Amino acid sequence: MIAHSSVPVMDDAAFVRALREFFAVALTTDLRQAGRDTTGVHSEIGACRVWHRRLYERGWIAPAWPVAFGGTNWSPAQRLIFERECAANDAPVLFAGGVRSLGPLLIAAGTPEQQRRYLPAILDGSDLWCQGFSETGAGSDLAALQTRAVVANGHYVVSGSKIWTTGAHIANRMFCLVRTARGTKPQFGITFLLIDMASEGITVKPIRTLSGDFEFNEVIFDNVRVPFANRVGEESDGWSVAKHLMRLARGNNTTSGLLWRAHRKTAQTIDSHGGTARAQLRQELHSLTCELTAFEMLELRVLSRRHYDGVGSVEASMLKTLATELHQKLAVHLLNAAGIAAAVSGATPSPWTEVGAFASRKYLATRAASIYSGTNETHRNLIAQRLLS
Repeated sequence: MIAHSSVPVMDDAAFVRALREFFAVALTTDLRQAGRDTTGVHSEIGACRVWHRRLYERGWIAPAWPVAFGGTNWSPAQRLIFERECAANDAPVLFAGGVRSLGPLLIAAGTPEQQRRYLPAILDGSDLWCQGFSETGAGSDLAALQTRAVVANGHYVVSGSKIWTTGAHIANRMFCLVRTARGTKPQFGITFLLIDMASEGITVKPIRTLSGDFEFNEVIFDNVRVPFANRVGEESDGWSVAKHLMRLARGNNTTSGLLWRAHRKTAQTIDSHGGTARAQLRQELHSLTCELTAFEMLELRVLSRRHYDGVGSVEASMLKTLATELHQKLAVHLLNAAGIAAAVSGATPSPWTEVGAFASRKYLATRAASIYSGTNETHRNLIAQRLLS
């Protein structure tokens, strides 16, 4: 447990004032620009690190964590207010797999030693975590994974590869699923490990996306040694641990704050580049505003009922599916608002071409949103199974 004094509760009006006073000082011009330039899942990593540290020093880095472990004691509504204010002030989008997913998992399922070792470094930003789940032939069918770990000389020895690993080129640690046994069901024999990315035998190969970014990677393991103490949960029961973590990830990957960022950028682009279609584009944006407000109300309802360690599987699937598809709709509308400027390539840089280039990158970057953390088709099947059971 991390020693923390009790955090006072503020009413919403005082909370908003505190946020805006802090942002006015802490969000410097360069950090705001990094936030505005973000098209993918996180901002430029240098800006991420600075903003993470400033939120940590203010005590605001982990709103979803219990106070005893470094949380904020914010109400569900205040957590959404924080997301909105970050969007309105162009705060950088954090590279926060540790804060959003692994940290809550370790609070719920980690050993006391794992909590002491890893949680402080997640909070202060010293450790950046990537997720090693997907493999070639084991994406939506994650139970088909083949990366293998055998026991040798008091360690797990890991061999195999992972694909589409977001941020593996900047992370210093990975939480990873490996196969330690075979059984009658493919879910049996999977183990959840914490791996130091500096370990001998790890090779990271960046993958360029359609948007031109290097967010994804292939990670190759060649007899990588991992201590037994780095296992979360029981050996061969990693599937249960992974399901818990994925509920966290699906509820956190696309928040209303990320959607409000896309909405704000679209509104600005309509005003500056909408031309003769401006009135129609604004009317269409009003419809998306209604969808976003309805999603935020659903998110608030779920947050009001959930514990810090995650939402129910069906709720997680609903949030993930609705959020990612709305994010894609907003990206399409941004592309429409940019008009022909989004199709210009290689032209002399100007405000006009820069807006178009951003809209094009944003559109391409969000194509993956309905695939990561499980395809939306998979989530619809999970929702249907629950409704029909």
